[in-house]
Amino acid sequence: MQYNSVPGSGKGFALQVSSFRFMRSIPWRGVLFCNFNTRSFIICLRPFTFAIYLVSTMKKFTFIFILTLLSSATLVAQHQYEVLVERPNEKTYKGIISREVLTGDTSFAKWYAANYKAYIPQQAALDGLMKNKDSVELLVFIGTWCEDSQFIIPKLFALTAAAGFSNNRVTLIGVDREKKTFSHLAEALNITNVPTIIVMKKGKEQGRVVEYGKSGTFDKDLGEILK
Repeated sequence: MQYNSVPGSGKGFALQVSSFRFMRSIPWRGVLFCNFNTRSFIICLRPFTFAIYLVSTMKKFTFIFILTLLSSATLVAQHQYEVLVERPNEKTYKGIISREVLTGDTSFAKWYAANYKAYIPQQAALDGLMKNKDSVELLVFIGTWCEDSQFIIPKLFALTAAAGFSNNRVTLIGVDREKKTFSHLAEALNITNVPTIIVMKKGKEQGRVVEYGKSGTFDKDLGEILK
């Protein structure tokens, strides 16, 4: 799955979050080997195939689930997300998305552009991203239906742009109103509120900012994690 960059980037991305631990990362189209308690997962996403292999070392069985994402009215673009209508006049992007997906949807233009342009980078967060731009990854869970996500995520991208922090190091995952996304990722990473920004370094979680953070300002908390 696209845990580090756009499909086909050829980069691997390892995670370690409490008991959810990626043991190996293969630098091939985002293939990940991981260990979640007694289970091992291999997650692989290619342009047309999304495969999950679940191997339970405890129960001695292997479960293979392959969902082929073909072009359809609900599965679009790079076949990594689906668009839902959970409430009238509202769009929910569920799955692996990107900044380009957000800016390319005209229904998001008003809130995205306004918050992006209005943002003034917080200095500690700016310095932290600049200092760590080659060593950290941001794993970001958002709800396109969520007002907090609509307010914070454009500002986050304004911050990363000002810091020269590559979008390839930002993985954006959309969740539905039940805070769920593909492959139980939200549950595995204990995502209870959005947006949640997880800072990863060398495969380990350095910290996370949930909604506006403990300080009430997401970038101040982000700066504290990155200092």
